[in-house]
Amino acid sequence: MMIFPGCEDWLETLPPDGLVKEEYWQNKEDVESTLMGAYQGFANMDELLFLYGELRADMIVEDNNMVQDERLVKNGDIFPDNKMCDWSPFYEIINYCNNVIEYAPAVMDNDPTFTEFDMEGYRSEAKALRALAYFYLVRVFNDVPLVTEPSDNDDVDFFLTKTDGDTILTRMKEDLKDARLKLRNDYGNENENRGRITQSAADAILADICLWNFEYEESLVYLNNIINSGRYFLQPTIRWFEIYNPGNTYEGIFELQFNQQNNQGNTLYRNTYQRDYYQASLYAREILLPELSGENVRGKGSISTESIGYKVWKYCGGAPDQRTLRPGSSNRSANWIMYRYADILLMKAEALSQLGQYEEALGLINDIRTRALMPPAEIAFTAEDFEEAILLERAKELAYEGKRWFDLMRMGRRNNYANKEKLIEIIIENVSSTRRLILASKLTDPNGWYYPVKDTEIESNPNIEQNPYYEN
Repeated sequence: MMIFPGCEDWLETLPPDGLVKEEYWQNKEDVESTLMGAYQGFANMDELLFLYGELRADMIVEDNNMVQDERLVKNGDIFPDNKMCDWSPFYEIINYCNNVIEYAPAVMDNDPTFTEFDMEGYRSEAKALRALAYFYLVRVFNDVPLVTEPSDNDDVDFFLTKTDGDTILTRMKEDLKDARLKLRNDYGNENENRGRITQSAADAILADICLWNFEYEESLVYLNNIINSGRYFLQPTIRWFEIYNPGNTYEGIFELQFNQQNNQGNTLYRNTYQRDYYQASLYAREILLPELSGENVRGKGSISTESIGYKVWKYCGGAPDQRTLRPGSSNRSANWIMYRYADILLMKAEALSQLGQYEEALGLINDIRTRALMPPAEIAFTAEDFEEAILLERAKELAYEGKRWFDLMRMGRRNNYANKEKLIEIIIENVSSTRRLILASKLTDPNGWYYPVKDTEIESNPNIEQNPYYEN
């Protein structure tokens, strides 16, 4: 169990396996526990979320201890039997959400303390979590089955075909627009305000989907909702590392909660420090190590010193000094940050620059740089130059937060794949010289930017077709 410190009473009521709906959906605690199952599902995926966002990008390199399946993905040797191709953890989350959406209304008939306000709030959280799960699925696999009913319903088709990814995101946007109207922004304490889906968290997901779809003006609507709410601020420079230790700062919008003292520990400390699975790449060192880049704030908080092995520091460091580790009592307590305020400002800068509003975009970039004690950026007023500058700024500010690969994909897809070669150039710099030509050839087809469907899924569902790049 690793959801909300301070909310252990919710954690104790996760739904038991195999309980039929007639026996289960009796009171609001049943709804709460099922919703917590969805949050729990995301928390269980903290390592996978890291890998999907970083493994194929250019900020980490393989270490001698990296798991073989992950090494194959890193080198572009991805086959349907790879564990990274398993989409079932996302569908487990989706099923929890579908159950809440389907059955929560009927609980009001059995539990007079379960109000319509409560019911709509829980269903809205479930809709937003389901949308987030599908957003990941579309970015990782492209076209996937769209499941919107709980799997215990006798009418559910267990052999669904895949739905076009754009169609799925259109549906999820509508769900999020409906959900955000009924979500809270205040659950009564800061851990839940950062650890549960709020109206601002729904806006962040909506804005991110719009950027992915290149819907810049619509994205600005949701980004401005967050900015104008007055609830979120950039952490002061001297407290920047508090974003990660202890977490839940005024910059956090949605963070998966971990607390080792409550037996709610993450997996990233072990994999970024103890097991040496991942190290900072040469590119990451060039843009972040203080002695190379002048990044005395973000660099010292992102990468350890050479003597420790250039480790990813945000999940194992106790202080922004590249040396002090988290104490044993809290070494697995770093939250996984889905969205924070700096991300919102950089998303807005991207949308503005793509609309030609360069001066305002530059101001937002420099707000981030000023907080990091870096000099103002000087950028030519073109969409291409701003895209490159924002990509670099996001790499520095959001290093190892599961954003980089998706940022590169968004850049590569923009304007009908006009920057495809640029994405390929960035990625192949991160592999051995003997593999560069092979990986470049594989990445030439954008279908290869997505993962294949797991072989066991193809075997169990005759209606599922393999992703085009991997058919042979």
